[in-house]
Amino acid sequence: MGAADLARMGRMSFYWFLLGALCVWRLTHLLANEDGPWQSLTRLRAAAAGTFWAGLLACFYCLSLWIAAPFAALIGETALERLLLWPALSGAAILLERATAAPDHTAPALYVEDKEN
Repeated sequence: MGAADLARMGRMSFYWFLLGALCVWRLTHLLANEDGPWQSLTRLRAAAAGTFWAGLLACFYCLSLWIAAPFAALIGETALERLLLWPALSGAAILLERATAAPDHTAPALYVEDKEN
């Protein structure tokens, strides 16, 4: 295996990682934050109310771990690579979510300390 083969393999791995990260983010965002076509995901979350699935669907971080697992299994070539890809894909999805989330314009609480003379 020559240097060109190694370089091409590294680019292909990065391509698959990037593709996997985008897919994990998209599916996690869809399930956790969007209404879906014909309000189907809103109804799904309402039907899951009070169950384990409701908590999972309400937490982007938790859901991204579950969504990332099958992608890591498909993309990774070795057991170690799959194990490392799992949190890496979830982390990439979380970073994308933070980068694309609307800013919170809530003013911080005002704290005033009374001075005693």
